[in-house]
Amino acid sequence: MPDRDRANTATVRFRRGVVTRSPITSWALRLATAAALAISAAVHASNAATYDQVQATLTQGELFRVEAALASAAALLVLIRPRPSSWIVALLVAASALGAVLLYRYVDIGSLGPLPDMYENTWQVPGKLLSAYAEGAAVVLAGLGLLVHRRPHASARKRGG
Repeated sequence: MPDRDRANTATVRFRRGVVTRSPITSWALRLATAAALAISAAVHASNAATYDQVQATLTQGELFRVEAALASAAALLVLIRPRPSSWIVALLVAASALGAVLLYRYVDIGSLGPLPDMYENTWQVPGKLLSAYAEGAAVVLAGLGLLVHRRPHASARKRGG
């Protein structure tokens, strides 16, 4: 198998050292992660204007636009370059978004430095619960993607695995 094809397939390591390469697993993880990140991006982008009044140095609307851009970029990254670094980016973007929505849903920490007070003790905002579910799914999927797309150890490469 040429190196280029190998980069686009997933490696699943089972017990006893058996390695299976599955392009179907790779694509399924990539598409599902990208879809979850796209949902998060769409919700943040559509709700950004609503939160432009909530401000400190930055507005909550600006933070939502940044999150939408980062989630979109991470989604494209796992689709185009399914490498461990891409999965780490996707995992960090999804985890930070999920952490923020859960923190500001349940804890009123006020404004922090340039960040506004984003406390909102409800799930009734359009798309908020959907976004949280999508971000949770993206965390799990990106974690699996990271495990499946990790590089084999040097000893496995020498054996041809």
